[in-house]
Amino acid sequence: MDTRVAFSSVRVASRKVVAQQTQKSSTRTKALAPHSRSWVGLGARTGAFLHGSSSSSAFRSFSKSAPPANRRAASLVVNAGQDFYTVLGVSRGSDQKEIKRAYRQLARKFHPDVNKAADADAKFKEISNAYEVLSDDQKRSIYDRYGEAGLKGASGFPGGGGSPGDFTNPFDLFETFFGSGMGGSAGGARQRNRPQQGDDERYDLSLSFLEAVFGCEKELETVRLEACGTCTGSGVKGGTKPETCSTCGGAGQTITTARTPLGNFQQVSTCGTCGGSGQLSQPCQTCGGDGRVRRSKKISLRVPAGVDNGSRLRVRAEGNAGRQGGPQGDLYVFITVRQDADLVREGVNINSEVSISYTDAILGTNVQVNTVDGPVDLKIPAGVQPGTVLLMAKRGVPRLGNPTLRGDQLVTVNVTIPQRLSKDERKLVEDLASLSSGSRSGGKSWL
Repeated sequence: MDTRVAFSSVRVASRKVVAQQTQKSSTRTKALAPHSRSWVGLGARTGAFLHGSSSSSAFRSFSKSAPPANRRAASLVVNAGQDFYTVLGVSRGSDQKEIKRAYRQLARKFHPDVNKAADADAKFKEISNAYEVLSDDQKRSIYDRYGEAGLKGASGFPGGGGSPGDFTNPFDLFETFFGSGMGGSAGGARQRNRPQQGDDERYDLSLSFLEAVFGCEKELETVRLEACGTCTGSGVKGGTKPETCSTCGGAGQTITTARTPLGNFQQVSTCGTCGGSGQLSQPCQTCGGDGRVRRSKKISLRVPAGVDNGSRLRVRAEGNAGRQGGPQGDLYVFITVRQDADLVREGVNINSEVSISYTDAILGTNVQVNTVDGPVDLKIPAGVQPGTVLLMAKRGVPRLGNPTLRGDQLVTVNVTIPQRLSKDERKLVEDLASLSSGSRSGGKSWL
C-alpha cells in the first residue's frame, strides 16, 4: 500500500514537471514570435534597399531561407551602419538634454585640434553626424523606424538633397556650441582662408530737378579694390606657396590653459605669428599680401526716370573685390536732387504758384506756367478766388518703373491786391463798387 502511494506521488510529480516545461516552452515561443516577424520585415526592407528589389520579392527570398537564431544578429550587423545612439553613448529613450550633453563631451574629446589620434578626425565627423540626426525630431523618427537607409531615401535628409553625404560641416556645428575658440579655431582659420564676399561701395550722386524727373546717363568715376594682377588675388609672391604656421599648427588661434581652484580655464587668442590665417607666406610685392589693389574705374550709369531725393540705385558687382578670389561687392548710388526755383515735387505731383492781378482775377486771363515740359499756357477762369488750385493733368513726374504714367501739376493762384492806387484807378474802383452795390440791391449781378 505504501509503495503504490509513493509510486502514485512520483507519477503526479512528474506530470507537473512536464506541464511546467510545456508551459515555459510555449511562453518562449510566443515571446520569440514578434521578434521573428519584425526580423523578417526588417530583412525585407533591408533587401529592398540593398538589391533594389520590391518589398514582396525581398520578403519571399528571406522567408524561404530564414537563418537560425544565432545568425540573425550577424545579418543585421552586416547590413546596418553604425548605430547613432551607440556613437553618442546614449540610450534610445534619451531626451534632447542627454543627447546634447553627450555630444558636447565627445566633441571636445575627439576634436582634431585637441585629439591627435589618427582616427580622431573620422570619429569627430561620426559624432557630428549622429548628433545632427538625433537632435532633429523628424530625422530621429525616420532613423528609429528605418535606420540610416531610411534617411538616405528621405527628401528631408540633411541638405535637402537626399544625398548620404550631405551632413552639415562638423566644424560649423561645433562652432555653434563653442564659438570660434578652442578646437573651433581650425574652422575659423579655414573660414578666413576661404574666398570671401567683397565689401559694398557707396557713391553719392547729385542730380538736377529735371534729371531726376526724366532720367539721364551719368558717368561715374569710382575708386575701389580690385584683384591684384600680379598674384591673381592670392596675396602670395609668385613662385612660392603658403606654409602651415608652426606656432598654431594651422588653427589660426592659440590656447592657453590656466589652473585655478575652480578648475582649468582656457583662453583663446588669435595667433600672433600668422595673424589668424593659419598659414605663413611671402607677400606679393604689388599688393602687400592683401591680394587686392585700389584702382579707379569709370562706370556708365543709366538713371531711371522718376528717382527722388534719397533714392538708392544698386549696380551689381561694381564694388570691392573679395579676399582670396571672392566675388565683388555691389556699388550703391545714393541720389541727391537739387531744388528748382519754381517747381516743388511731392511724390509724382508737382506744385507751383502763379500770381495775377485783381482785375485778371475778376475778368479771367491766360498765363504762362513753368512746367517740367517747358512753359505751358494756363487759362484762369473769370472770378477765380485767391488760393484756388488749378490742375494741369499729366504734367507731373513719371512713375518710377513705369514712365508712361505721370503725375499732375497743381497750380495755386495768388491774387495781387495793389497797396496804392492812382486817382484814376481809385475813381474807377469806386464807380465799380457803386455799380456792384446797386446791382446787389436790385438783385442783379454787376458781372
